[in-house]
Amino acid sequence: MSVLRCIIIDDEPIAIEYLKEYVKQMPQLEFVASFNRAADAFDILNSGNVDIMFIDIQMPEITGLDFIRTLIKRPAIIVTTAYSEYAIEGFDLNVTDYLLKPISFERFAQAVLKVTGGVTGAENSIGQQKKDYIFLKKGYKSVKVKYSDISHVEGMKEYVVFYTIDGGKYIKNERMKNVELMLKSYNFIRVHKSYLVSLSYVTSFFGNVVELGDIQIPVGRVYKDEIKRIIEG
Repeated sequence: MSVLRCIIIDDEPIAIEYLKEYVKQMPQLEFVASFNRAADAFDILNSGNVDIMFIDIQMPEITGLDFIRTLIKRPAIIVTTAYSEYAIEGFDLNVTDYLLKPISFERFAQAVLKVTGGVTGAENSIGQQKKDYIFLKKGYKSVKVKYSDISHVEGMKEYVVFYTIDGGKYIKNERMKNVELMLKSYNFIRVHKSYLVSLSYVTSFFGNVVELGDIQIPVGRVYKDEIKRIIEG
């Protein structure tokens, strides 16, 4: 399987960070560089060493669409923006896909599959992880967190909170459904509409509660039978 080299162009640091995380979660992608200004990406694009460009539309100095028009060598282009009104203009420029912010990992992966023609093999299905860790924000830092160190995850509207066994707490702008998909192969189960838990750290289950040591997590009625089947056999 050939690896596709990616660059990200966006004037929002937060957008760059979560797109970088999405790239790292797909084994067929390789993150090469990110740019806050479109003009700074000219050299690497002209070198022909880029396979996919993720680019925002509304940026200072030159818009993403105007920048695309200047390119002689064009990689596959996936537009990322908060503005739906530019979609038709974007597709007129033969962009591969047009993603509206906030972008879920599932939608991101679907766009990448359009570039690869959907021929990625079962091992590269949406949500399949190449690495056993994820980078999560803590203050101004992106901290490497192993999946095996995450005890449970809590959904809070448009955010999720990752809790680690050493007492760490990390907030990520993501949908709970996408996090569930991402962690499913790492022995995590949904116990409540707002909670995922690692079976590795479940110490007891009774009534409508699972315990992770001293931590009690509520069990939703619709999940109870499945949890009982998994835990009690």
